[in-house]
Amino acid sequence: MTTGSTQGRASGKTRQPFIFHGKAGEYFGIWIVNVLLTIVTLGIYSAWAKVRRNRYFYGNTELGGSRFEYLASPMQILIGRIIVVVALVVINLLTTFLPLVGIIVLIALFFAFPELVRRGLRFAARTTAYRNVRFDFSGTYGGAFLAIFAGPLLAMLTFGLAAPVASRWTQRFILGNLTYGGRPFANTATNGAYYRVFWLPFLLFVGAVVISGLAAAAMLPALAGLESMSEAEQIVAMLPFVPAYFIVLALFGSISMIYAAGVRNVAFNHTAIDGRHDLVSNVGRWSYVWLMISNFIVTALTFGLMRPWAAVRHARFLAAATNLDVQGDLAGYANTVRESRSAVGAEYMDIEGVEIGL
Repeated sequence: MTTGSTQGRASGKTRQPFIFHGKAGEYFGIWIVNVLLTIVTLGIYSAWAKVRRNRYFYGNTELGGSRFEYLASPMQILIGRIIVVVALVVINLLTTFLPLVGIIVLIALFFAFPELVRRGLRFAARTTAYRNVRFDFSGTYGGAFLAIFAGPLLAMLTFGLAAPVASRWTQRFILGNLTYGGRPFANTATNGAYYRVFWLPFLLFVGAVVISGLAAAAMLPALAGLESMSEAEQIVAMLPFVPAYFIVLALFGSISMIYAAGVRNVAFNHTAIDGRHDLVSNVGRWSYVWLMISNFIVTALTFGLMRPWAAVRHARFLAAATNLDVQGDLAGYANTVRESRSAVGAEYMDIEGVEIGL
C-alpha cells in the first residue's frame, strides 16, 4: 500500500495523508442488501446494516499504512434502537392519556438529551480503533449542554452573529475530549479563527435573505386573485413558485455548507493528538458545495440508486482533504501507546453497552 507522505506544516514533522480505498461498485452490493433486508425485517436488520456499512468505510480508510476498525456489535445497536422506540411509544402514550405526566417526562428528556449525546459520542469513540488501539471520549454533561443547547440558543438570540462561538463550543467538546489509547486530543481554536470563516457565509446569507424577500414581494401579486381562479389556473399560477422554492433551498443550503467546511478546517487545524501530532484539513469550501449539491441531484434523479456512489465520493473527498502531521514514526508511536499502561487500560475498558441512536 502506498501512503505517500510529505513534509508537514510543522518543522520536523511528516505529513501522512488519509486515503479512502472504497469503490462505489463494492459498496453498492453492501448497500442494496442492507436496504432489502431492512425492509423485509421491518427495520430490525438496520442494526446489522449499520455495522456492515461502518466496517466498510472504516476498513477502507487508511492512515500511515494501516486502516481503521469499527468494533461495535449489531446487538449493541439493536438494543439501543429498541430502547429508543419503546421510550418514544411510552412518551406518546403518556402525552395522550396523561398529559401532565407526559409534559414532566418531556422536560426530563430535554435535560437528559445532552447525556444521551455524550454517551453516544463515547460509544462511537470506544468502538473505533486504529492499530489495535481504541479511542475514547471523556466529555462531561456540562460540556454537552453547552454545545447542544447553550450554543445554538446564543446563536439564535444574536441572529446568527454568535454562531462562531457556538461552533467553538461544539468542536471543542467533540474534538477536545477525545483520547487515543489514553493520549488526549487538544483543540485550541479561538473565537477569532471561527469568525474568519464566518463572515463570507454570513454576508451571503444576508444577501440571500434580501434577494429572497424582494423576489417574494414581486411574486405576491400572482397570488392575489388565486381564490377566484379555477383549479387549472391555480396550478399554472403556482408553477413559477416551484423552481423558486428549490433555488432558495439550494441557496441557503450552499451557504450552510460553506460555513460547515470552514468550521471543519478551523477545528481540525487547531487539534493536536498527545501534543505532538497535528490534524490538518484543507476542504475547499466551493468544492464541498459542488460535491454535496451534485451528490444530491444525482441521488434524486436515480431515485436513490446512486446513493452508494455519492457516499463513497463524499468519503473520498474528505479523506483527500485530511492529513496528520506526525512527529517521529507513526507506527512506532502506535506501538508505544499500545504497550503503555494507559493503552492497556483502554483495551479493557467496559465498552459493552448500547448505542442510543437518536
